[in-house]
Amino acid sequence: MPLKTLFLNPPSFENFDGGASSRWPATREIESYWYPVWLAYPAGMLEGSRLLDAPPHHVSAAETIEIAKSYEFLVLFTSTVGWAGDHALAQAIKAANPSIKIAFVGPPVTTDPDRALDECSAIDFVCRREFDFSVVEFAQGKPLSEIVGISYRNADGTHQHNADRPQVENLDQMPWATQIYKRDMDVTKYNVPFLLHPYIALYSTRGCPAQCTYCLWPQTLSGHAWRKRSTDDVAAEMKWAKENFPEVKEFFFDDDTFNIQKARTIELCEKLKPLNITWSCTSRVTTDRDTLKAMKDAGCRLLIVGFESGDPQILKNIKKGATVERARDFVKDCHDLGLVIHADFILGLPGETKESIRNTINFAKTLDCETIQVSIAHAYPGTEFYDYAKKNGFITNEVMNDDSGHQMAHIEYPGLPTEYVLEMVHRFYDEYYFRPKAAFRVVWKAIVNRDVPRLYVEAKAFLKLRSQRNKVVRAKKEENAVKAQESVSMNA
Repeated sequence: MPLKTLFLNPPSFENFDGGASSRWPATREIESYWYPVWLAYPAGMLEGSRLLDAPPHHVSAAETIEIAKSYEFLVLFTSTVGWAGDHALAQAIKAANPSIKIAFVGPPVTTDPDRALDECSAIDFVCRREFDFSVVEFAQGKPLSEIVGISYRNADGTHQHNADRPQVENLDQMPWATQIYKRDMDVTKYNVPFLLHPYIALYSTRGCPAQCTYCLWPQTLSGHAWRKRSTDDVAAEMKWAKENFPEVKEFFFDDDTFNIQKARTIELCEKLKPLNITWSCTSRVTTDRDTLKAMKDAGCRLLIVGFESGDPQILKNIKKGATVERARDFVKDCHDLGLVIHADFILGLPGETKESIRNTINFAKTLDCETIQVSIAHAYPGTEFYDYAKKNGFITNEVMNDDSGHQMAHIEYPGLPTEYVLEMVHRFYDEYYFRPKAAFRVVWKAIVNRDVPRLYVEAKAFLKLRSQRNKVVRAKKEENAVKAQESVSMNA
C-alpha cells in the first residue's frame, strides 16, 4: 500500500482562489472558485488518497491540521501570493503530526526551490514543474535520491536538485479529473460569475506554445510544449461526467490553448456534439470562423478570451501573437455565430502609458463583449515579465496583494504611478458596464436566469473592494503630496 496521501489546495485569505494559480491566484473582486485540476491527477493514481480543496469548501486552517493528522504524506499546492500562509500551515501540520512527510508543488517552488527549502523546515522536498509522477513515486516508496524532478535537503543540510523530469507526453494514461471531483468534492461549491452554475472544469491539453511574457503557467510549470489528449479520451470523460453529474449545467475546458489546432478542435467537436452538453473554453483571437462554428454547433456557449490590451505596441511588447484588427474580426465572428465572450484585459503591462490605457478602454467598448475582467499586471517570478521589470527597477515592492489577498499594483513605470493604474481599473469597469446597453444586458440576464440574488451579492462584493482600493489610492496621493511639499521646503 502507498503512503496515505492528502493532496491539499490550502486555506488562505477569505475567498482566495488558489485554484487559479495558472493565471492569477488571488482573492477575486467577486467570489469565484476554479478547480484544482492539477492535484486531481496524482490523487487519482494513489489508492486511499484524498484531495482537499479547502477554500471553496470553507475548511479552516484548524480543520485542515486536524484532517492532516490522519495522513502520512501531504502534497500542498502553493502560490506566490499564498506562500507565507502555506509555509505557516505546513509548520503547524508538522507540529501536530511529526511523522508526516510534506512536499510542496507549484510555481514558487519551481522557480526558487532553494528559498522554499531554506524558509520552511517542515518541507521534506519540493517538486519542480509537473509533479504528477514525482509525488506518486515517493508515496509508493521510491527513495528521494532516485526521483527525478525534485529538490530536497541532504543529511548535511545542503540542497540536492535531482535531474529535471521529462514532461508527461501520454495524457491518455492520466486519470480523469472528474472522477476525483465525484469522490472528494462538492461541485456546487464552485462558482464563476460568467459560467452557468454549477459547472465543472477540466483539461483536454497541457502546455501552451504562445510566448506571452507575463503568463505564469507555461513559463514555470506546464511548459510551452503543447500536448493533447486523444479526442476519444476527452469525449469518453465528458460522457461519464454528464451521467455522473446530472446537476451540472456547464463544462469548462480550462486549457491554456484549447482550440489552437483547427483539425483537432473540429474532430473533438464532432464527438462532443452527440452528447448534447453545454460547454465553454478558453480561446485565442486567432481562431478562425470555421472552427468557431464547429464549436458552436457542438454545444459551446462561451469563450474566455485574453485580449489583454487594445494598444498595438503593448501587444508587441508582451509577445501576444495577436493584433487589434484580428481581435475585432474574431469578436464579429463570435457575435454572428451566437458565441458569448468573457473578455480579459490587463493594465500595467510593459510599456503601459496613460494613453495606452485609454486605448484599451476604448477598444473594449467597441468590442462590446458580454462580460469583462480587468486585472492589474503582476510580474511573477519565473516569467520574462518579472525579469524585465526587475532589471529596469519597475517593481515597487515584492508584495502584490493587500491584507485580504486582492491584487494590488506593484509595477510602476515612469509617468504611470501605481495609484493611477488602480484608479483606471475602476474607471474601466465604470465606463464599460454603465453604458445603457451593457447595464441592461447584465440585469436582463440576471432576471431571465433568476440570478438576481446572485447579481446583488456580486455587486455588493465588488463595491466593497472598490471602496478598499479607493482608500489605497487616496492614501497614496496624500503621501505623494506630502513628499512633494517636503521637497519644495527643502529646496526653498
